[in-house]
Amino acid sequence: MRLLKSTVHPDIETLEGSIFHRKAARGIILNGEDILMLYTERYHDYTLPGGGIDEGEDAVAGLIRELEEETGACNIRDIEPFGMYEEFRPWYKPEHDIMHMESYCYVCTIDAELGETKLEDYEINNGMKPVWLNIYDAIAHNEETIANSDKKGMSIERETFLLKQIAAELLPSKLHQKAS
Repeated sequence: MRLLKSTVHPDIETLEGSIFHRKAARGIILNGEDILMLYTERYHDYTLPGGGIDEGEDAVAGLIRELEEETGACNIRDIEPFGMYEEFRPWYKPEHDIMHMESYCYVCTIDAELGETKLEDYEINNGMKPVWLNIYDAIAHNEETIANSDKKGMSIERETFLLKQIAAELLPSKLHQKAS
């Protein structure tokens, strides 16, 4: 899968030390300019649905499991790789210094109607819920949160980059639409 971007958190001075490696799968589900996102009240941001790939689990199997759990997505199909976002972030547990996160992003199709979610306790406590919204509104919202909120989490820069990449590559250009 192509590398979209590699980032190192500004608090990390060196990539030496103990590194915790985490792989995640994230879904890109579009309906015109609308995209299925997760809104998290605690961080006041929008993120792509998805999450950690379990030990020994295939990335696509992890994607399907996470989409079903977090959004209630049904009949997940037409799964195509989009790209991988790599990041090195400070790790909060004492056994490691750094987390190396690889987010594998896939474009896919789901049935129009969402089923029941199976959110974990921390996701419920953080006020996480699936929502459809215009991708440009999601970008503007996240940029506003980055600029003005002390609630923002570490993933918002990744998510905003991915949203912009998705809009640039997968949606028709607004300039092209106006010229038609």
